[in-house]
Amino acid sequence: MKASDLFIKALENEGVEYIFGIPGEENLDFLDSMKDSKIKLILTRHEQGAGFMAATYGRLTGKPGVCLSTLGPGATNFTTPAAYAQLGAMPMMMITGQKPIKKSKQGRFQIVDIVELMKPITKYTRQIVNGNNIPAMVREAFRLAIEERPGAVHLELPEDIAAEHCEDRIFEVVGHRRPDADELAIREAVKMIESAKMPLLLIGAGANRKRTGKALTEFIEQTGIPFFNTQMGKGVVDERHAQFLGTAALSSHDFLHCAIIKADLIINVGHDVIEKPPFFMEEGGTKVIHVNFFPAQVDEVYFPQLNVIGDIASSVEHLTSHIINKTHWDFSYYNDIKKDVESHLAKYSKDNRFPLLPQRLVHIVRSVLPEDGIVTLDNGVYKIWFARNYKCYQHNTMLLDNALATMGAGLASAMCAKLIYPKRKVISVCGDGGFMMNSQELETAVRLGLNLVVIILNDGAYGMIKWKQEGMGLDNFGLDYQNPDFVKYAESYGAHGHRPTCDENFNEVLSGCLNTDGVHIIDLPIDYSLNHSILNVLLKEKTCEL
Repeated sequence: MKASDLFIKALENEGVEYIFGIPGEENLDFLDSMKDSKIKLILTRHEQGAGFMAATYGRLTGKPGVCLSTLGPGATNFTTPAAYAQLGAMPMMMITGQKPIKKSKQGRFQIVDIVELMKPITKYTRQIVNGNNIPAMVREAFRLAIEERPGAVHLELPEDIAAEHCEDRIFEVVGHRRPDADELAIREAVKMIESAKMPLLLIGAGANRKRTGKALTEFIEQTGIPFFNTQMGKGVVDERHAQFLGTAALSSHDFLHCAIIKADLIINVGHDVIEKPPFFMEEGGTKVIHVNFFPAQVDEVYFPQLNVIGDIASSVEHLTSHIINKTHWDFSYYNDIKKDVESHLAKYSKDNRFPLLPQRLVHIVRSVLPEDGIVTLDNGVYKIWFARNYKCYQHNTMLLDNALATMGAGLASAMCAKLIYPKRKVISVCGDGGFMMNSQELETAVRLGLNLVVIILNDGAYGMIKWKQEGMGLDNFGLDYQNPDFVKYAESYGAHGHRPTCDENFNEVLSGCLNTDGVHIIDLPIDYSLNHSILNVLLKEKTCEL
């Protein structure tokens, strides 16, 4: 059979549902082979949009999302989504075209060594030089993309290889079970936990797996040990739980760090050094148990005293079954911290000034979304407010990026979430800067008939950098810009545009959009005037007092 037909057959064998992308001349055989396939092509308006959608598919399903581009400029546009998936541990496969490799067709026109380019930002990157190799290479790429730690893989299919004929052979998809942690490590961890006076549980990005949330909830219920999470660990355990202290959205000088300093042991489940550190270890300070699929990567701020390596859910289950609760455990200070956190987060949540404060926005979004509703965030200072103030009730109901932390991914990730979960409510919250980086995907969303709400936080500036600039005592310079009329912009794509005029009107508009079909764009003025005084000044003063 033709090599491109075999490639599609190999992808079908892996259970691929969608291919996101923009085909080029060098992909035409591959595109023709898709015509009769059950795999659906999702045509996007930029390769970044395709890549971000594929990565989000991997994040939400645990199966590699697949994206397609042509050679040269199309393939180079995949580099940011590749890094997004690789750093964020999202399984994703990129397929790119290339000029014929058996003889020159157009000299060096558009030719870039994409395989070499992809090496630092993927787990596996190869050029296919023989059609008979396709089944094995596809199987190996998928295996590596899913294997802990998940990430991005890449295959380059040259134009002449796609057209050649080869043997019809497919490799069976064979899974594997991850090994349990060593029994001696479990015993040592149990001993350390039982000996501690103020143990504390941290839930990180690596714990965001299907079985782990249940195991952790049972651990917390049995031991009563309080817990907090990182930004990408949000929702692994229901954040309404009585033992939940909050989310470490900052690396230091937040209420949670008072608890961390007081703790004599942190059980760090699913920690990933790619995330912005939730705390800094110090010599002679709080001890740490590292529970993960792989050993800790040691650096100046993270050097745990014990590694418990194996399937995370199984490790937590073993700890739960072996630990005997101790009367000398003292969680009273943590309970006081929880009260301080709750009091702090409640402040401004009902402040109805307009333009809206981000604290108020978070409160409104949480109040209108059901338990399984999904919020996707682009990247900006609002991400800190959502991470700290928004409570997730289920895992993967807040999709934020605390790894590459790229701008421009929020809209595409919301589109993919809605594609996978068409019956769930989805809101994308984007800064005006991040939204404009891939705003052309509005056309894709409208064409797909998605029911989606996008809130654009309009402050006419790169607000995160302005906050950092102010925190460094520097002059306000170089970060302000002008925006288009977002209502007319939305309408030009066939979407619905809205511009609220007050707090009450925003509540009405948001509720109406969530319950009305179509793509809705809400142009929302945002007030970031308190960012510096709260995040840079007040928190440091309050935590020093505590």
